[in-house]
Amino acid sequence: MRDDVAPDVPAPRRRSFLKYTGALGAAAAVPPALAGCSAGPESTNDTGDGGSGKDRTLTAVIGYGNDGSWDPTQTASAFAMAANNHIYEGLLDTDPITRVPYPALGTEVPADPHATTWRFTLRPGATFHDGKPVTADDVVFVFDRILDPKTQTLAKGFFASWLQSVRKVDPGTVELRLRYPFPDGLARLTLAKIMPKHVYSRPGAWDDAIKGLAVGSGPYRQTAHHPKSNTTFEEFAAYNGPRKPAFRRMNWLTIVDAAPRVAKISGSGAGAQISDNIPYANVSRLQQGGLKVAGGAGMNNLFLMFNTRHKPFDDVRVRQALHYAIDTEKMVRVALKGHGRPASSFLDEGNPGYRRARTVYDHDPAKAKALLKAAGVTDLEVEILAVNVSWIVDCLPTVKASWDAIGVRTTLAPQETTAVFTKMDQKQDYQVVAAASNPNQFGLDADLIMHYNYGPENLWMQYTRWAGHPVAKRLFTDMDRASREPDPARKKAMVQDYIDVVAEQAVLYPVVHNELMTAWDAHKLSGIRAQPYPGINLLQAKWV
Repeated sequence: MRDDVAPDVPAPRRRSFLKYTGALGAAAAVPPALAGCSAGPESTNDTGDGGSGKDRTLTAVIGYGNDGSWDPTQTASAFAMAANNHIYEGLLDTDPITRVPYPALGTEVPADPHATTWRFTLRPGATFHDGKPVTADDVVFVFDRILDPKTQTLAKGFFASWLQSVRKVDPGTVELRLRYPFPDGLARLTLAKIMPKHVYSRPGAWDDAIKGLAVGSGPYRQTAHHPKSNTTFEEFAAYNGPRKPAFRRMNWLTIVDAAPRVAKISGSGAGAQISDNIPYANVSRLQQGGLKVAGGAGMNNLFLMFNTRHKPFDDVRVRQALHYAIDTEKMVRVALKGHGRPASSFLDEGNPGYRRARTVYDHDPAKAKALLKAAGVTDLEVEILAVNVSWIVDCLPTVKASWDAIGVRTTLAPQETTAVFTKMDQKQDYQVVAAASNPNQFGLDADLIMHYNYGPENLWMQYTRWAGHPVAKRLFTDMDRASREPDPARKKAMVQDYIDVVAEQAVLYPVVHNELMTAWDAHKLSGIRAQPYPGINLLQAKWV
């Protein structure tokens, strides 16, 4: 998918996919009566009344669309997920960099992460943005939706395998019952944002959530939402949680095109104080202009996805050959300006679960030719269906040149992300897709990342048409066994072992992992940390 979104495993239908990814999200604004929003700026050049001193509006530029799904149980939209982290709370939330859980709506982290029952007392006095108190009924309401077998949500893939049920103990206490010990589940609780039952149980409210309805208990409340333009926030005065709002108002602009995004953050007349998704070519100029620019290295990757029902891509040797052919060092040097590394595993090298895979696709044109010959493939012509994300487009010429060099006549077909994945959802024929993904926006644990990308009912696997293959079936079994393994060291080894299978099969596999760059005015903002996944987190930031 595009670099801010990636579809998850369980969505079998187009409608569900739209909800999950936000890639093709609705463009209508939220009805003010439902959202409780005041009129706000509709232009990305307008930041409201601005204010002065500590009361001035913080303006941020987000390099992804704000018109995807805003439903926290469904979305993978970078803009919406980043915004929702400021609007909503989980029982626990996690630090945006370390991903260590801390108490949010729950008053403490369970003392025994290996227990199969976790009990949470809700924060006394916590209220939603409409003034209603947060209760155990709201917590149960959200988890019931996530665990409902009849409701397909993105969050289901993060909880259903290990979380059996959530029950109300009393109005201020809930109990989570696990199927088996699962310490990684504590960090995942941030993915279950607690939403007010009295708002989202209304008829049509989940559709409104997709369009932008956002009512939470977090430090900022949404005040206006204009798809394809901007979303505004203001501090929630009644917030009594651990991360207090430091900005009176915020205006987040959506500027997907690189040039106007960079222009908005730079120069003496800069209209914003912070921007994510900074192009590598602009880093030096922005630094020379006095901005702080920092990168976060993680799972952000260019991947290749093969249609295994389209010959000869059903042959693992052909898939491997095309990976071996790519000059990844050149791609990192030329397209990524050194801000990346060739993939040596499905996981990036900084992931706690990383181990160099048994099969690593170092540049080896001779081996690529030999594999094609062994597969009996000659005169191969390939069209790469690619998303038009700027850094992906920068990488494509290296792929074409590399494949042309081994005798594979290659055509590049970059298109809007929506167009690419409409074809996938309509089950149109294709050969190879080149796109970007970053599951780190959901977390760091390898189990989550791999289940996000692989699984028998996974949307990605539907795209590859590979789930029915005998190797795939064995892989899915091994993945489930690893999830249930109680010993951390043993579990890590089991995950690494099945990642070796994923690497060897190269059905959906990263080519390079790269850094994501964030720029900000350090003379005006402090407490900023560049994160290795799309979006920004301002919960510990403040005016200088």
